[in-house]
Amino acid sequence: MASTIAVDKLQVGMFIHLDGGWLSHPFPLSSFRITGAEQIAVIRRLGLAQVRWNPDKSLLAGADGAAPPAAQAQAGAAETAARRHRELLALQREAQQQCEHQFGEAAHAWHEAWSAATARPAEARDKANALAQAMVDKLVLGGDVGIRLVAGAAGEHAAAHALNVSVVALLLARSLGLAPEEMLDLGLGALMHDAGKIELPERVRHADPGIGAADLAAYRDHVAKGVVLGRRMGLSEGALAVLAQHHEHADASGFPQRLGGERIALTARIVALVDRYDNLCNPPSRVPPLTPHEAVSMLFAQGRARYDSIVLNVFIRMMGVYPAGSLVQLTDDRYALVVGVNSTRPLKPRVLVHDPGVPRDEALLLDLEHTPDVGVRRSLSAGKLPAPALEYLDPRPRVRYYFEPLGSGAPATRDDATAAVMA
Repeated sequence: MASTIAVDKLQVGMFIHLDGGWLSHPFPLSSFRITGAEQIAVIRRLGLAQVRWNPDKSLLAGADGAAPPAAQAQAGAAETAARRHRELLALQREAQQQCEHQFGEAAHAWHEAWSAATARPAEARDKANALAQAMVDKLVLGGDVGIRLVAGAAGEHAAAHALNVSVVALLLARSLGLAPEEMLDLGLGALMHDAGKIELPERVRHADPGIGAADLAAYRDHVAKGVVLGRRMGLSEGALAVLAQHHEHADASGFPQRLGGERIALTARIVALVDRYDNLCNPPSRVPPLTPHEAVSMLFAQGRARYDSIVLNVFIRMMGVYPAGSLVQLTDDRYALVVGVNSTRPLKPRVLVHDPGVPRDEALLLDLEHTPDVGVRRSLSAGKLPAPALEYLDPRPRVRYYFEPLGSGAPATRDDATAAVMA
């Protein structure tokens, strides 16, 4: 409760209010806590006899020089919260940097395999196989693993596409219960599924809208070329099946052999779906990209005949309604960017929340799994966000994914900092 005090009784630590308006004194705020004797001297020069002050917000030293118990508790809680925030922010940055570093290492390894495929096929096989094995090990030996949105260098579409397809396909294979050796074939095939495009001219590496019949035939020939190159590399039969069938559809509308249903290897059915998802989010041409949420919605609405129904249903459950990279509005009306998704609990992602009071690089992620009172209300396109929120969240034009280890060793997030204050 506010009261008044004579100016000559002011002490460091008092929380005061100066009447008369902002222009009547030199301080940036009219209400503030006195932090030094020089401020008291300035206040005395204003010619005031007394000022209003708030004992509850003041931090005054007692007779023994120590702050009163209530003030000590308040200061201690504030310091504890600040220290906890710094600790959590350091852990969060470390986890992000580690994830992005591993993505960069994987992209480099993929480039080495891709570059060696035609001239040194055996070397390319060994490099691709080593990368696929490392990715499988993360899933088989790494415990709880989620999907993390990562930054990436511009112009790295081919590597990012191969890694996106591999990461999501392997997580999907784990959800479907594939054995480790099947996952290795899947991972190797996913990494090299577009190997047949290496020898194609750039103009026919993608089936752009309006592509002519001759160019479309050349584009579709990348499947056969990929199988030939895969055999030269000495890829396993399971990996070759992915290269041969990743454009086949469950309703036999795909190419090159118009296979359908069980005639398509399960690993190829997985890659066909994930390949389409990534091309919707990250189109290789000038086609407008869909948000991850829009891509999942389209696959659900239009892909139920084209893709294996079991694979599609598990994919949607695993990715969630709001996959990493989605812009969303929370139930408390704040805007956020989905940064990470636990594939076993996808409806409670981790999000970066637009908070004008906190610099973006100091913001802790909000883990919705631990905030039962807050959830996702809806997904939004970038054009539907207010300009300040869009600038703050800064969604990337390309969606790139990599594995993120979760569980007891994962960094805590914003709700834990709040708990530290409340403790």
